Amino acid sequence: MGLEKEKADARIFMDDDEFNRSDMPMLTEKTYESNPPNRDPHNLNSHLQLGFGDVIAEPDTTHSFDKVWICSTALYEISKYLIYKVLTVLLAIPLAFVIGLLFAILSCLHIWVVMPFVRTCLMVLPSVQAIWKGVTDSLIAPLFASMGRCFSSVSVRVDNS
Repeated sequence: MGLEKEKADARIFMDDDEFNRSDMPMLTEKTYESNPPNRDPHNLNSHLQLGFGDVIAEPDTTHSFDKVWICSTALYEISKYLIYKVLTVLLAIPLAFVIGLLFAILSCLHIWVVMPFVRTCLMVLPSVQAIWKGVTDSLIAPLFASMGRCFSSVSVRVDNS
C-alpha cells in the first residue's frame, strides 16, 4: 500500500505502584465479609504456598528489566491460578469419587478382615508362646549350651611374624 510515514508505537504502561507484590493471585474469585473459610485446617498443604519469588529469584548481581520481571510475575500468577482452576474443574469430582471409593474399601477391609485377624492372633498368641517356650527350652537351649561349653576351651592367639 504506500510508504508509511509514522512509526507504530505499542507500549505497555504499568506503574510500579499498580503492580501487586503480594503472594495472593492477581485475579480474585470471591470476597468475604468476614474471615474466609479455612479449607486446610490441619495445614496439610502448607508446603504448596509458593509465590513467584519462591520459584524464580534473581540474585542482586543479575537483574532483568523491571517490566520483564513484572510481566513474568503476572503471567506466572495468572497461569498458576487459571490452570489450577481448570484442572480442579476437570479432575476434582472424579478424583474425589475414586479416593472416597478407595478409603471405603480400605476401611471395610480393615474393619472386617484385618482387625479380626489381629484379634484372633492375639487371642491364640499366649498358647503359641507357651508351646514355643517349651520347644526352645527343651531343644534349642541345651544345644547352644553344649556348643558354648565346647567352644569355651578354644583360645585364639595371633602372632605377627
